Amino acid sequence: MEAFPEGTPCWAEAELPDAEAGKRFYGELFGWTFRPGEGRSADAVGGGRLVAGLAPKGDGRMPTVWNISFAADDITVLAGRITAAGGRLIGGPHPVGDRGTAATAADPGGAVFGLWQAGRRAGFETWGVPGAYCWTEVYTWDKQRADPFYEDVFGFTGTDLPQVADPGSGSGSTMDIRLWSPRGAPRPDSAAAGAETAVAGRCVLTDAFPPELPGHFLVYFCVKDCDAAVAHAVRLGGRVQAPPFDILYGRIAVLMDNQGASFAVLAETQPLTDAESTGP
Repeated sequence: MEAFPEGTPCWAEAELPDAEAGKRFYGELFGWTFRPGEGRSADAVGGGRLVAGLAPKGDGRMPTVWNISFAADDITVLAGRITAAGGRLIGGPHPVGDRGTAATAADPGGAVFGLWQAGRRAGFETWGVPGAYCWTEVYTWDKQRADPFYEDVFGFTGTDLPQVADPGSGSGSTMDIRLWSPRGAPRPDSAAAGAETAVAGRCVLTDAFPPELPGHFLVYFCVKDCDAAVAHAVRLGGRVQAPPFDILYGRIAVLMDNQGASFAVLAETQPLTDAESTGP
């Protein structure tokens, strides 16, 4: 596969205390099978195509999380833009065999994300179909710092969605969401147009979240039936963080797996066809 355009989410990997238990959980939930990855990691395969990765945590003090990585044309140059815009490098850049070069960074609010410069591996082989990655957004307390950071670093064009009620808030708060389209995409003139080209988003944290929660990315996976996926995750030992609710693009829920990694599931109103989701 060709490398993904810079700034495009190209890989998602869970860092877990017990990767074998993670295989059982996600294998049952999404129908994934697994094959050896780089080092101690495992590649998740759905429908015969690479969809994600699972890795055992190298340090038990590190958080149990799903990480998202963005494609880089030149990872060293991109890392320099991150520090110049007020972010910081946590690790790398470093080679990952002949697959590519990786780095880990954090935005000014502390949200952690990865960078990936393709070598032999570009990233996802499919997305936007049930059992595969479909979306990510950063949750932040401070959009005044987050928005210019990502738009400067990746050249994103931002489109603000109309604010709607936050289903997780008890005080009637609204959800403040911004969609980001990649560098070179036609500048949208409406929220709907922004959705046509968006590759990621930003959501402002509200009083539905504990005040000590740091900024973070949430990774979404497509499912055929949101409510059925939630029930299945609970049967497997997972927990519900936000029960199913409807949005403009479908029905979503936020879950936590049986080891503490949060992720979301989305049943799209009009799912992408497989043919539409098999290339960068």
